[in-house]
Amino acid sequence: MNVPAALYESSLPHLKLLGRGKVRDMYEIDDSHLLIVTTDRMSAFDVIMPDPIPGKGRVLTSVSNFWFEKMRDIIPNHLSDDLTLADVIPDPELRAQVEGRAIVVKRLKPLPVEAIVRGYLIGSGWKDYQRCGAVCGIELPAGLQQAQQLPQPIYTPSSKAEVGVHDENISFADTVALMGEEIAGKVRDASLQLYTTAAEYARQRGIIIADTKFEFGLDAAGTLFLIDEALTPDSSRFWPVEQYQVGISPPSFDKQYLRDYLETLDWNKTAPGPKLPEDVSRKCAEKYREAELKLLG
Repeated sequence: MNVPAALYESSLPHLKLLGRGKVRDMYEIDDSHLLIVTTDRMSAFDVIMPDPIPGKGRVLTSVSNFWFEKMRDIIPNHLSDDLTLADVIPDPELRAQVEGRAIVVKRLKPLPVEAIVRGYLIGSGWKDYQRCGAVCGIELPAGLQQAQQLPQPIYTPSSKAEVGVHDENISFADTVALMGEEIAGKVRDASLQLYTTAAEYARQRGIIIADTKFEFGLDAAGTLFLIDEALTPDSSRFWPVEQYQVGISPPSFDKQYLRDYLETLDWNKTAPGPKLPEDVSRKCAEKYREAELKLLG
């Protein structure tokens, strides 16, 4: 399979660059629209790696757009209805650089929380549970094992940190203080409904969605929108159904493969990140593409 050259950083001189996140570059189009380019940058432990993962941005864009369309009846999303990429980047050569990885979106006010939903006991949640029998302050039954499915999905929001700073788990009451009771409740309810719907669909396609995070924004009228990305291998833990078993950390289609590799290094998880061997980059890219193929067919 021919993989297009990796894009570490986009360059669109005719648009004003508003900022570069861990993975996405954001440009201003006008008062009502933004252009978001999903690059092939890879972050792990909140550190951006020096090497891109070829084709990763295209996979994330394709998977997100699939879910945005599929979940429209649950919540509106930030994709623009009135501007195309060609409208925004008329120059074909410039457009080719970001084709398949750029989206035109409504300009919304992002909410200051990451809405995390956990369906299985893994990662920091498992460490939490081992320590105190709870995850982010939510009491769970005794005797659960690593990677076990929870009795029902739980909502464990975190604060949104700047690039390079770790997000912090916060309580639902903290989100009420940040956004007000009505919006905090809508975010929680939408997150749980999105996760439950997606997990059911994905399981039929051979993928367990162990956990995921959503981001939301408001328009001027106060309507809630799903923004950023949705249910991708970057924002979720994806496990192959046929290799899943309780008691171990299952193999995955997401960046866990990279995290596991990084854990073998003598690296203190602060910037700069270590250079990635070519086989690690290639294997990461393959896992992302496999997840896309399973979900989208």
